[in-house]
Amino acid sequence: MGLKRRMDLRRMGSPGDEVDPIFAFLKKYIPKYWKLFCLAVACLTVEAICDLLQPTIMARIIDHGVATRRLDSVLRLGGLMLTVTALGAAAAVGRNILSSRVSQRFGTELRSDLFRQIQSLSLENLNRFETGSLVTRLTNDVTQVQNLVNGLMRIFVKAPLVCVGSIAMATLLNPHLALIFIVVVPVIGSLMFLNVRIGYPFFRKVQRMIDGLNSVIREYLSGVRVVKAFNRFEYETERFDRANRELAGVTTAATRVMAFFTPGITLTVNLGIIAVLWLGGLRVSGGQMPVGQVMAFVNYLIQILGSLMTISFVFNMLVRARASGERIGAVMAERNTMAVPERPLRPTEGGGRVEFDRVAFAYHRDGGEPVLREISFGAAPGETVGIIGSTGSGKSSLVGLIPRFYDVTAGAVRVDGVDVREMAPEQLRERIAMVPQQNVLFSGTILENIRWGKPDASAAEVEAAARAAQAHEFIAAMPEGYQTVLGQGGINLSGGQKQRIAIARALVKRPSLLILDDSTSAVDMATEARIRAAMKQYVRGMTCFLISQRIVSVMSADRIIVLDNGVVAGMGSHEQLLESCPVYQDIYRSQLGKEAV
Repeated sequence: MGLKRRMDLRRMGSPGDEVDPIFAFLKKYIPKYWKLFCLAVACLTVEAICDLLQPTIMARIIDHGVATRRLDSVLRLGGLMLTVTALGAAAAVGRNILSSRVSQRFGTELRSDLFRQIQSLSLENLNRFETGSLVTRLTNDVTQVQNLVNGLMRIFVKAPLVCVGSIAMATLLNPHLALIFIVVVPVIGSLMFLNVRIGYPFFRKVQRMIDGLNSVIREYLSGVRVVKAFNRFEYETERFDRANRELAGVTTAATRVMAFFTPGITLTVNLGIIAVLWLGGLRVSGGQMPVGQVMAFVNYLIQILGSLMTISFVFNMLVRARASGERIGAVMAERNTMAVPERPLRPTEGGGRVEFDRVAFAYHRDGGEPVLREISFGAAPGETVGIIGSTGSGKSSLVGLIPRFYDVTAGAVRVDGVDVREMAPEQLRERIAMVPQQNVLFSGTILENIRWGKPDASAAEVEAAARAAQAHEFIAAMPEGYQTVLGQGGINLSGGQKQRIAIARALVKRPSLLILDDSTSAVDMATEARIRAAMKQYVRGMTCFLISQRIVSVMSADRIIVLDNGVVAGMGSHEQLLESCPVYQDIYRSQLGKEAV
């Protein structure tokens, strides 16, 4: 896929929407549920047969019991009709129970599988989908497919059976009057075909509009503080209203188009009923047909109407489910761009050694501009490496290659002597703890958030990590202490407090490799100095990467790497770089206001 095509898909938020439907993912569920599905269809078939027998039995009651005034025939046939009705009701109960059970299990498993598929994809894969689109696929799209499965076992199979069975039973009753179906059925079939053909594109657009609305809502809620700070309520309201109106407009257009077909089917069947009553009345008057058969014919036409209305409804459901299934299939068919080795290698050493060997990296492999070029250096176990450079110099991209968030374009990154591409991602990341630039905290208590780094960490370990991160003091001052419940994303904490909790979460893991990516940018200088002093003892033995734009944050590192436009502009200690690296000298002069000596 070319760069332009990928960007177009990303703007639409609907990769795979323009390709043929991908339903291969459904094959997994057939072996699990086909027995219960078939049992539900068997119950449904019994129910349909019972429904088909009732008009014929009623016709016999009228013609052989009421018309001849034979009470014994009325009672006998009436009892048979009650028995058939009871059997149909029992089959309907069984069908409802089975269909609900299968559809709910299927929907739950499909949603879980889709969630796991999303988790398994690389960041490069996920960048092709908007977050709002993935949320829609996990919720609304799965629900549409689940409703279709439920409908298949409840009404979709029954409706054709009742429709075909009604035509057959009516033909057996009176072949001459059944000629009306030759006109009615083709008209209805044509209407249903047009229903599917015209409605499908509209419902694809509806799902896209839902994606867009979800994206607007997510962006607003995640950036509500910025909206308030800049007083942009009117802009966000207009933006939401625009997306909302677009969704309403497309949905209305789809409903308007689909609204033609159901009344058309109803009109056609009602015209058929009028024809039956007229022709049947003539034949009854001429003594060629008993009254009971006319009533049975009308009942069968009513059953045909009901079944065709049901089929029309299910076809609408099928159109929605097809659009949703295609979107789910696009995610399920996505192949991880990050190859996982079949036989992953295990490092023979575990000290946290890192080596970059002539590394180049570009986010877009098909012609994208490299953000890193010819990067070569090594970090010994227990060494602290500072990485500094201007904004956009590639600092975060560089350290993101260590836990293999992305694969290198050229060269190799090795951890403990093994290329990260030859290791299992889970084993690699078990050795690493990272504090990213944008701190993410989860709903729950402060204690639970810190234990994300080590789920079985004791209270003492959590407190020790929090003290090293200079977080214990403000946590202890809270009424609930470590049991304080955080809002979504830590909304009830300041930026500096969130950063310190994120640092504590990384420290409690006690990894071989610790990556701090500009993790104290929201902390004042005095607090940052205390963090650095406390961490010196805590991180002893760990290989530590300190990424920062503040020169004071990396001055005490064992080695400092200076990046400039994706290349290494200098490497060495603070004193060495002050003597030999012009880029570092400029940073030193601009931040500290001193001349390099």
